[in-house]
Amino acid sequence: MGLYVEARIRAGLDEVWDRSQLPDRHQRWDLRFSEIDYLPCAPGEPQRFRYATRVLPLLTVDGTGVSAGERNRPDGTRTSALRFSSAHPLSLIEEGRGYWRYVPDGAELRFLTGYDYRPRWGRFGRVVDRLLFRPLMGWATAWSFDRLRLWCERGITPERSLRHALAELFVRIAAVLVTAAVVPVAVAVGPVLAVAGAALLLPPLPVTPAARRCLRRPPERAGRSESAAAPTALLATLEKS
Repeated sequence: MGLYVEARIRAGLDEVWDRSQLPDRHQRWDLRFSEIDYLPCAPGEPQRFRYATRVLPLLTVDGTGVSAGERNRPDGTRTSALRFSSAHPLSLIEEGRGYWRYVPDGAELRFLTGYDYRPRWGRFGRVVDRLLFRPLMGWATAWSFDRLRLWCERGITPERSLRHALAELFVRIAAVLVTAAVVPVAVAVGPVLAVAGAALLLPPLPVTPAARRCLRRPPERAGRSESAAAPTALLATLEKS
């Protein structure tokens, strides 16, 4: 899979499963989506869904997908696989697939995802994806996973954690601007750079979501990458849907 993100969450398996699998809860913490809705499907069939992302106040990019999950695996883990696509001409993502895994590990739960997609717009789209969009998607996934962690561990709702993040961003930017305005021009460069560096490098507050708290590369386990544990059987089932 092209992108990998893992968060360690001190919460129960059922709680994390519900908040990531139920559309009305999932869309609250995942920065990548504004709306997620289940579509009608026959009993026993994989669940079809619609997703949408509000790019601008009057512009929404949407797509559809299908997912299937295994809640009762012999090893005590749970897995969800999905396939998705978008016919919207402004969506850089044409189609893709991925998985989520829920792995109990002592008092913590390893909540991880691996996914990849094919960009549209030909060579231009591939360049934009590699230089801008894919890094942004990786950051947004990790930031959102930490937002979910704060909700599960500390009871900080996604709406409240977003306010924390915006307030902290405002304070950091304001510190740089105030320093630039107060320090004399002749000596401003050094102090401004120092404050800007601190604003960029200082760790976020414990109540603020941060992508840096998540693992962004699959760990090596038993001589193979964790990404090799993708639910191939579930993904194969979705390919036939």
